Amino acid sequence: MTTYQNLAFVIMNKNLLLLTVFSLACCRQRPQREFLNVSYDPTREFYRDVNEAFAQVWRGTHAGEEIHFSASHGGSGKQARSVIDGLAADVVTLAVSSDIDAIAREAQLLPLTWQKRLPNNSAPYTSTVVFLVRKGNPKTIRDWEDCVRPGISVVTPNPKTSGGARLNYLAAWGYAFAKYAKSEAKAREFVNLLYKNVAVLDSGARSATTTFTRRALGDVLITWENEAYLALREFGTAFEIVVPRISILAEPAVALVDANVDRHGQRELAEAYLEFLYSDAGQTIAGKHFFRPSNIKLAKQFVRTQPHILLSIEKDFGGWSAVHKKHFAAGAIFDQIFSKSNS
Repeated sequence: MTTYQNLAFVIMNKNLLLLTVFSLACCRQRPQREFLNVSYDPTREFYRDVNEAFAQVWRGTHAGEEIHFSASHGGSGKQARSVIDGLAADVVTLAVSSDIDAIAREAQLLPLTWQKRLPNNSAPYTSTVVFLVRKGNPKTIRDWEDCVRPGISVVTPNPKTSGGARLNYLAAWGYAFAKYAKSEAKAREFVNLLYKNVAVLDSGARSATTTFTRRALGDVLITWENEAYLALREFGTAFEIVVPRISILAEPAVALVDANVDRHGQRELAEAYLEFLYSDAGQTIAGKHFFRPSNIKLAKQFVRTQPHILLSIEKDFGGWSAVHKKHFAAGAIFDQIFSKSNS
C-alpha cells in the first residue's frame, strides 16, 4: 500500500470514527424527560396504560420529546411518608386526600389548597369497597355481619400504611354505627370483632390481594372495587365479588408536587399529565381498569354494582382531619381496637 493509500485509509477511518461518535452523541442528546409518579398499591396496570397514552399525546405536541416514566407503588400512607422523607415525586396519585394533605402539611412541598387546582377536589375517578370471596362463596359471606362470625378468616391491609385499609375500616364502622342505632360503643365492639378475625394485615391493598389469591389465605378479602375486578380478570371463576349493602365512597386524589416539579423544570409536563386523567381518553382508561370515571357520561359505559348506601367521608365522618384524629392517630380508636383484638 502506498503512502497516499495509507493516508487515505487513516482519514477514512477517522471520519468513520467521528461519524460514530457524532451518532452516539445525537442519540444521547435526544430530548427525554424523567418523570416520577408516586402512587398507591392497586394502580400499577392503570398508570402503565395512562403513561403510554399520555406519552403519545405529548410527543405529538412537543417535537417528539420522549418521557421516561418511573413509578413507585405501595400502601398510600407509606407512599406519602416516602415523599415527605425525600422521594422526589413529580406527581402523587394516592388513595386518600389526607395522605396528600400530610405531604403539604409536614413537608411544605405543595400548598394546602392543592385540591382546588383540579376538578372534583382533584379526584379524577372514584371507587368503593367490596368483598372478594372464593368460588361458590363457601362461607356464605353476604354482608359485614358475616365477616365477624366466629371462624371467618378476613384479609385486609393495615390502616397505618394503607389508604384503602382506612376505607375498609370506616365502611365497617359505618355499617355497625347505622345498624346499632348510632351507638359508638356498638360500632367499636363490631370493628373489634372484625379485627379479631383478620388473618393477615398486609401493608397495602395489592399485597393483601396476593395473600388472598395466590397464598390462598382467608375466607374473604375486603378491598377496592377495582382491585376485586382485576382479580376476576386474572383468575376468572376462582373468585366472586360480593357487594355489601353499606359501603363507602373512595375518592383517590392526585396532585403535582410543586417543589419537585419546579426544581426539575417540568411544571408544564406535570400539569398536562394530571389534566390528561380528566380527558375522555384518560377517563376511558380509568373505566377499563374498573375505576369509576368522574365524567358522568363516560361513567355510564362502565356500570358497577352499587351498594344500597355509599357513605361519604365528609358527610358521614366529618372529613379526613376528624377521621384521623378520632380513628387513626397514635393511641386513637384503631390502636385501641387492634391491641385489644390481639390480646
